[in-house]
Amino acid sequence: MSRARRQRLLRRRTGTAAAVLAVSLFVFWQHVWLLVALVVAAILSAGGWFLWRAHRREREGDRTWREQDRRMELERSMTAIDAMSWQDFEQYVAELCRRDGCTGVRVVGGSGDLAADVLGCLPDGRRLVVQVKHYAPHRKVPSGDVQKFVGMAFAEHHADVALFVATCEYSASARQLALKHHIVALNRDLFGSWNSGAPLPSLLGLGGTGAGPEHRRRPRRA
Repeated sequence: MSRARRQRLLRRRTGTAAAVLAVSLFVFWQHVWLLVALVVAAILSAGGWFLWRAHRREREGDRTWREQDRRMELERSMTAIDAMSWQDFEQYVAELCRRDGCTGVRVVGGSGDLAADVLGCLPDGRRLVVQVKHYAPHRKVPSGDVQKFVGMAFAEHHADVALFVATCEYSASARQLALKHHIVALNRDLFGSWNSGAPLPSLLGLGGTGAGPEHRRRPRRA
């Protein structure tokens, strides 16, 4: 083999070796950064997961605390209830409805309310119409108040359940009128049970005939 040919062969082998080394270094470099990227991503993911878990625990704890605080607020003594204004009492009754799963609850009491103070739907979908009377404990709800509610609850507001809430007792004529026209009448004692945590659905059958006449008891279809 001539000297020139040997030199060409040497240069070719040297070039091939250099190319192989360059490719090897490039692949190794790429894999190192890929490995580093995977490690960094894993660390960030783990850190993010722990932060998310900590944030979730904090939110759950805050939610639990707020719920306990809200329940304690709702379960105030009847003395505190008596000290409320009638406007605050309407808002309070609406909050009790929300506590027990009622939806779309809104306070509509005031001028032109057509004998309804709170509107909403029970958990089973029935339309709830509430009349609220914040009277002194020694008073009695007169039949005239119930008459106005009877005349508007079903005809005007299309109630499935008509609820009359009072902070006192009902007169005998008012009670009879409520029973006759399927008004759920909660007196002071029954309201006290509701205020202390008894769910509203469990009280419907205790004031008057409960959920109204048979044709009104079917839940509304969605």
